[in-house]
Amino acid sequence: MTDHYAVFGNPIAHSRSPFIHQRFAEDTAQDLVYTAETAPLDGFADAAARFFADGGRGCNVTVPFKLDAATFADDLTDAAGRAGAVNTLIRTERGLLGDNTDGIGLVRDLGTHCGVALRAARVLVLGAGGAVRGVLQPILAQQPAQVVIANRSADKAEKLAAAFADLGPITACPLDAPATQDFDVVINGTSSGLSGDVPALAPQCVRGAVSYDMVYAHAATPFQAWSRTNGARAAFDGLGMLVEQAAESFERWRGVRPETARVRAALRAAL
Repeated sequence: MTDHYAVFGNPIAHSRSPFIHQRFAEDTAQDLVYTAETAPLDGFADAAARFFADGGRGCNVTVPFKLDAATFADDLTDAAGRAGAVNTLIRTERGLLGDNTDGIGLVRDLGTHCGVALRAARVLVLGAGGAVRGVLQPILAQQPAQVVIANRSADKAEKLAAAFADLGPITACPLDAPATQDFDVVINGTSSGLSGDVPALAPQCVRGAVSYDMVYAHAATPFQAWSRTNGARAAFDGLGMLVEQAAESFERWRGVRPETARVRAALRAAL
């Protein structure tokens, strides 16, 4: 019997997840179908409950339902609990397990595709919203020398840093403050690129650093282009993160890890 997986969001027609997971299934000879499902803005729990009642084996969750999914799950992994959000629901004998694979997807992309080691690195993370909260635990697990969260609202950044302070060296500052420090890696976790903008960051912050934007586009994102102009030694977008986090979900569901290089290249070409 063909197993059914899905991604829930609203809107969801733009999602690349069916493209990615169907190719993972082909490459690993897994008998499954993966669809994109729109849930009403106030109806995620009902939609997800129907999906699993009808035999669904697992699902991904994207904007705006990651917090709803954390409440919907019967149990959470440590990563999901720390993130306060779920992007992967896994059907188990004990119920639905909520996980968050965003952070490990970012770390894997940095390490395997971008050639960037976070161990002993000085890392600047821009933003203090849900996207950043979801990646801090895996970043800190790599034992960087320092993680600085810079955000327009310094109070929000400080609260986020305090929530993860037990995991490693992490501090916070206003977005316009880190210019006096040198960084090895600068990660943009703000939504500025979606509107064509760039965070109000001092150019010297990216000079000589590796720049990474968690969003992606068919061409260089605004933050990528700005980073290259201002002396970053390399600038990457988040397409690889999307593929790697999907591979993490796939492995949790199917027990087999798909190769990501071919799918990443196919997705880049499809853009």
